[in-house]
This record gives sequence, structure tokens and C-alpha cells, in this order.
Amino acid sequence: MSQVAPALVETLLKTLGNAYAPYSHHPVASVMETPDGQQFVGANVEVAHYKGLCAEASAISAMATAGQRELAKVYVMGPGEHLCTPCGDCRQRIREFATPDTQILVLSREGEVLKTYTMETLLPDAFGPEQLPQR
Repeated sequence: MSQVAPALVETLLKTLGNAYAPYSHHPVASVMETPDGQQFVGANVEVAHYKGLCAEASAISAMATAGQRELAKVYVMGPGEHLCTPCGDCRQRIREFATPDTQILVLSREGEVLKTYTMETLLPDAFGPEQLPQR
């Protein structure tokens, strides 16, 4: 399997360490990378009523708040060696800003790329902005 840049792995590990997951004990970190190379990080944040914020949603919020609207790459790291893919809600959030060329990479905690997806393989036949009537 391939590896990503060590600096990116360090960013993901630091972000993973900052996750707030007192209920599931399943920290997740994500980095959203724009075509110009800007990176936005996010960690999951759980709350007592179990409606927390996913790492991907957190990172997308930071990206959108900074005025960015396109994803080149998405990195997701969970707490172990298993695939920690985006949930259904986050797949739809990623779809909002993805292009056909966007890569979604799922990494192990050691930084090994376990699997790489395109938007079509992550969320086939997805509903997107182009299905809505133009205003």
C-alpha cells in the first residue's frame, strides 16, 4: 500500500489526538485539501445526546468558512488498522464539494493508505447540486 507525506500523517495524528470521543472511544481525524494545496483539518466531536460532529463535517466546515468550494483530496484516519470510511451523511457532504477527480483516501493510524476512492465509488449515483432546478 502507498504512503502519504509524513507531515500530513503527523497532522492527522495530532488531530486524531484532539478528537473528543468520550462516548464511542472512536476518534477520527480528517483533512480536506483544495486544488491550490490548502488543507483544513477536523476531528469528531461527540456530545451527550449522541448527535456529534464527524471529523469530515468539521473539516468541510472549516474549508467552507475559509471560502473554499472544491475538494482535491480527502484524508480520513481512524483509531486503528481497519477501514474508517466516511459515514453516509459525510459522503453526501463530500459530494457537495467533490469533482470527478477528487480522491478520498482512508488511512491506518500508521499512515498507510488502506483504500482510495473516487466520489463515484464512495457514493454511486449520488444526488448533487446539478439535480436541483437552477434559480
